Amino acid sequence: METCIGISVGSTMSSEAVLTIRLVRSFEHRNFKPVVFRGVDLDQKVEEFIALVRQDISSRTGLPPPFKKFSYDTMKIIHQAHGAKTNELVMSLEDDDKLLLKEGFTLKAAGVANETELAFFRNEDYEIYKKNPKTTW
Repeated sequence: METCIGISVGSTMSSEAVLTIRLVRSFEHRNFKPVVFRGVDLDQKVEEFIALVRQDISSRTGLPPPFKKFSYDTMKIIHQAHGAKTNELVMSLEDDDKLLLKEGFTLKAAGVANETELAFFRNEDYEIYKKNPKTTW
């Protein structure tokens, strides 16, 4: 199921995008679920988009309850259209200074473009995983 969010009235097509958000519940267990959002306004602030995604996933049908109720707080660019993909199964642990979305910036200024794939996760879990990046089955 796909959702249109963050669409501003009178926005141009060039500022709207299709984004895939990878909801990451566990780095160690590689537990994630991709969700597609269409019509995303790239001129909105990062914090506005995060709030819209949180609101959407909390009521999205077909999404398992553990993903709906998780306390996501951070987004990071995983992949951009026509770019190289990482070999990491969940997401790369590198280039946080460039790829983590920072509040106060628009999505576009943060490097998000049409067909970008983003990870949405809890930063505390990510920092723990970065210190010991082991996966379990």
